[in-house]
Amino acid sequence: MKQSEIKGLSTADLKSKLEELKGNYASLKLAHGISPIENPLQLRTIRRTVARLSTELATRD
Repeated sequence: MKQSEIKGLSTADLKSKLEELKGNYASLKLAHGISPIENPLQLRTIRRTVARLSTELATRD
């Protein structure tokens, strides 16, 4: 998710997207711990997107 897309979201949308991605990241990390996932770079991209969303929420408060 690009920064320009994140800036266009409302605060409620940011919070819901953040919770969704955190859950997705946790499940992917667990799956990767059990057996390697097909694309391990997904973990990095999701982690970075979570950081972008968190940063945007922090700047709006």
